[in-house]
Amino acid sequence: MPKVEINIPEHLEMQITQLIDEGEFINREEAIENLLSTGLKAYKTSGPMDDDADLEDDGMMGDDGMMGHDDEYVF
Repeated sequence: MPKVEINIPEHLEMQITQLIDEGEFINREEAIENLLSTGLKAYKTSGPMDDDADLEDDGMMGDDGMMGHDDEYVF
């Protein structure tokens, strides 16, 4: 598996540490891998897409470019 080094703000570091301390994740590696994967899936679902025309033809996207309503996020 490739190794990646990133710098994150202190508040994110504290939130990751808290999730580990609460038992949500076994260690930092698992936490960051899981959170990054979840974030990428969420971005793919609600973020910008190159195939907007294809999705609109399928009836999956509204006029605002996101699935659902303006204030609704699909995960």
